[in-house]
Amino acid sequence: MDIIEQFKKQLEGLDVSPEMEEVGEVVEIKDGVVKISGLRGVENFEMIEFDEANVMGLVLNLEEYEVGAVILGSDKNIKEGTTVKRTKKVFSVPVGEGLLGRVVDPLGRPLDGKGEIKAKEFLPLERKGPSVIERQPVTKPLHTGIKMVDALIPIGRGQRELIIGDRGLGKTAIALDAIINQKYEKNRPYCIYVACGQKKAKVRRLIATLEKEGAMEYTTVVCAFPDDPASFIYLAPFTGATIGEYFRDNKQDALVVYDDLTRQAWAWREISLILRRPPGREAYPGDVFYLHSRLLERAAMMSNEKGGGSLTALPIIETQAGDISGYIPTNVISITDGQIFLDSTLFRKEQKPAINIGTSVSRVGSSAQLKATKKVAGRLKLDLAQFQELERFSEFTEELDPQTKKTIEKGKRMRILLRQFDLKPLPIEKEVIVIFTGVNSDIEEVPMDKISEFEEEVLKTVELEAPHILKEIKEVGEMSDKNKESLLDLIKKVKKNYGA
Repeated sequence: MDIIEQFKKQLEGLDVSPEMEEVGEVVEIKDGVVKISGLRGVENFEMIEFDEANVMGLVLNLEEYEVGAVILGSDKNIKEGTTVKRTKKVFSVPVGEGLLGRVVDPLGRPLDGKGEIKAKEFLPLERKGPSVIERQPVTKPLHTGIKMVDALIPIGRGQRELIIGDRGLGKTAIALDAIINQKYEKNRPYCIYVACGQKKAKVRRLIATLEKEGAMEYTTVVCAFPDDPASFIYLAPFTGATIGEYFRDNKQDALVVYDDLTRQAWAWREISLILRRPPGREAYPGDVFYLHSRLLERAAMMSNEKGGGSLTALPIIETQAGDISGYIPTNVISITDGQIFLDSTLFRKEQKPAINIGTSVSRVGSSAQLKATKKVAGRLKLDLAQFQELERFSEFTEELDPQTKKTIEKGKRMRILLRQFDLKPLPIEKEVIVIFTGVNSDIEEVPMDKISEFEEEVLKTVELEAPHILKEIKEVGEMSDKNKESLLDLIKKVKKNYGA
């Protein structure tokens, strides 16, 4: 018995467990995903270090005898038997105003050659979205500068509005217009654009456009390219959300664009299948819904007690042949507060932006509009709905009464009035003038081929002869009855030049 007691005393100061808990070795490696033995005390989403390769990894799977992780970088120097160490740190990225005007990768490292990023603060990549009590209803508008969106499918600060459609229909252009348009806003939100699996040439063009338009000074671009590891494409949207959350939690506003989450779902499917997670519908793992919901739940309008900041999310999803009922599209539609659906048929008819009003919706609606916009847009919705019904009906008959003809002619011109070229966002006060012109004046009297010219002429006339109307809309958010009458007189005056 004495010998046992002596042996226990000798072992008292000796701790044999740390080595097993702190260090492990690679058992298997496939496409940037590794299985590691050891690391018994490791935590989920902890950073790990591959010794000889000088590369970091991120733990995603905790199993009984093994740990699954993704490699954050090149896997060339990692092979079976490579030593892996714990860092005891949760994956964090730099945040703050030092990132404005910069292009970074999902790890927060600069890609623009402008030197090191000076960040005073780091935030963990995976964070819980605010609770219901910490939020407040969405009431402040986030103007995109696109007439059709701001009038019919308004976006509020703190909202999640999905942009969905086939490839090449202008989904990125809508998000880009929204970022550029923020330079006209009083309380300008900081913008984060996440290029998730986008081609390098496209991202370069986009950054050049933002610089040319003077929008880069309040924007951060997070890039994960198609030739990057799948882990980068999976992590990029979370990096964008974390950068935006810093502003949200500091009583400021932020806008984050995820372009696009279809590619993030592909990357997550690839990682999950290698990690041997059970595949479900279309081979996606069951938690792909949770992947997107925990990302988008971080967008919120915070309560006044929490500072009243906001994070608005514009996720983009690519459909195949307009199939809005696919697995990933339906997932994200059910997470967001509405969607802007781009239709290939309308695109071919040269309706730009090719937004299908019937399928597009904003669940926040007019509560996120200025009073001036609300008043003119209410009539617009009714007029367009009526016109679309009558237009379909008129295809089957030629005999139409004068009133129906008038409604159809006005609707056709209204459609042209709502057209807008890419990268030409309009300040909200000008949008209100244009929509007011379409709704409250007899635009059916203006020739079809002169509508765009007529729109420009009205805006020029208002700027020169009644700038106080624009000022009132911008500063007060409303239009007085007196100014409405003045505006109608100006529109009539311009119409005379077009034989109306």
